[in-house]
Amino acid sequence: MILELRDTEFEKISRLVHSHCGIHLHDGKKELVKARLGKRIREGNFKSFAQYYDYVKTGEGTDEFIAMIDSLSTNLTSFFREDGHFRALARIVPALIRESKGRGRTRLRLWSAGCSTGEEPYTMAITALESAQGAAADIRILATDISTRVLKKAAQGIYPAERVKSIPPDLLRKYFQVGQGNWAGHYRVKRDVRDVVVFEHFNLMEPIAAGEPFDVIFCRNVMIYFDKKTQEGLVNRLHSRLTRGGYLFIGHSESLTGLRHPFQYTEPGVYRK
Repeated sequence: MILELRDTEFEKISRLVHSHCGIHLHDGKKELVKARLGKRIREGNFKSFAQYYDYVKTGEGTDEFIAMIDSLSTNLTSFFREDGHFRALARIVPALIRESKGRGRTRLRLWSAGCSTGEEPYTMAITALESAQGAAADIRILATDISTRVLKKAAQGIYPAERVKSIPPDLLRKYFQVGQGNWAGHYRVKRDVRDVVVFEHFNLMEPIAAGEPFDVIFCRNVMIYFDKKTQEGLVNRLHSRLTRGGYLFIGHSESLTGLRHPFQYTEPGVYRK
């Protein structure tokens, strides 16, 4: 079956996705939408993009709407991706722990916003554990994503050998288990690292609930999919959830230039409250 994605249908889908999760599907994304949703349409025996659009807007189509967002979300990630950020994190962790101790509790709270299949928050956990310098710090990492599909993979913490090649051998031995039997050729994040990370479904377009503030937020390679207005709103919401002196990390291909925000620039991709 040959499916045609008309401009009016593409515009409706684009508006729906943008209003829900902030992703800006410009005209250059039309073929991507056609390819990814075309597969969902054929599997679901829908006759057209118009029929599919109408269905995902109904209460009956809630599960398919989630699957649609999953299909259109890009989840490229790796361990120690943009490794300069993790060197920076390693430098600031001891100071953040000392500052928290001065406030009466030795703790460290981090958030991986847009965690994909888990490589980023697990790298954050390993970096924090290595950099704590033996301090008995209470380290917790919240890892969130809009895709329920990638969150399931992330929570398992199991990766094929080619996915862990970027991890230094000493850290791989220390923090990963080698798979045996049916899991040969795979590695699993050890329990002491997995226990540091909590995975939750969250849409960054929703209000961020009040609660214990974060010392560090990683929101990398997420805003490139948003328009300027959406980026500015998100950056200021993230600022409100940081402790005084806390840090925001964004992707090296991203910038806060042109956005109204109260952050102080410290180094490429790193800003401080």
